[in-house]
Amino acid sequence: MAGETVLVACSGGADSLALAVAARFVTRRLGVRCGLVTVDHGLQAGSDERAARLAEWARGQGFDPVDVRTVRVGIGGGPEAAAREARYAALEAAAIEHGAVAVLLGHTRDDQAETVFLALARGAGPRGLAGMRGRLVRRGIPFLRPLLDVGRAETRAACLADGLPVWEDPHNTDPAYARSRVRPLVEALGAGVVDNLARTARLIAADSAYLDELATEALEKALEHVGPSGGAGVVSAGGAGEGALVVGELARLAEPVRTRVLHAWALRLGAPGGALSHRHVAALDALVVSWHGQGAVALPGGVSVARAGRVLLARR
Repeated sequence: MAGETVLVACSGGADSLALAVAARFVTRRLGVRCGLVTVDHGLQAGSDERAARLAEWARGQGFDPVDVRTVRVGIGGGPEAAAREARYAALEAAAIEHGAVAVLLGHTRDDQAETVFLALARGAGPRGLAGMRGRLVRRGIPFLRPLLDVGRAETRAACLADGLPVWEDPHNTDPAYARSRVRPLVEALGAGVVDNLARTARLIAADSAYLDELATEALEKALEHVGPSGGAGVVSAGGAGEGALVVGELARLAEPVRTRVLHAWALRLGAPGGALSHRHVAALDALVVSWHGQGAVALPGGVSVARAGRVLLARR
């Protein structure tokens, strides 16, 4: 690991500043380069100046490389989702450019509790209630969240003790953002509820991970690869997806595993994860367990799935 580079995603807020300082301390002892990336979303007046000041501070603290990424935030999926997608894309690009082996994110136990609370409000299933993962991989780049068991009060105390220049993001109190609206509610419920929500996420995440493993195995068994003779437009094993699914194999599965198989298959077919909803998966499941001759299911990404005898067949 010595000689490798990790990057800390830092907004200048207490959580990411505390993470940056802690990461720099640890990486120095390990002989690892610690860089810092800040993303300017361009959503607030003076955001470019704030990013420049943070970058100047980081260089003075010995972070290397220091990278400011300016992004344009779209409108798809709402302001929070659009900003998040733009931010991750910028962090991915920075990691690739600098050859980083990981990007560190400053989400805390409080962020996890708010995520679970929002998932409950949306009526999300286990995947949403599992909250944020401690590790996720995007385009081959590991994104790590080392502070998921650390409270927001602790990061603020650490910044105060070190005299760090904490920036208070006005979006954290802007009611236009769902997380800003839910934050006072979670805080009002008390620290015990924050701990309980975060623990709930860990328990559900462990169960979901096990079910996902079962679903991965079941998907491979249910796949029937379709070659060039599959017909015009058929999404084949050599194309964007993975052939056809054998209905009999699916019907034998318990519902939590079967719906995960269908969800994973839809992703392989090219359906964007952010647009693939419970409604789409439920419609696919109905082709298996409630078949009465209904038509094809249209998935995001321009793929449709229909039942053709003993298989579910995808076409573009």
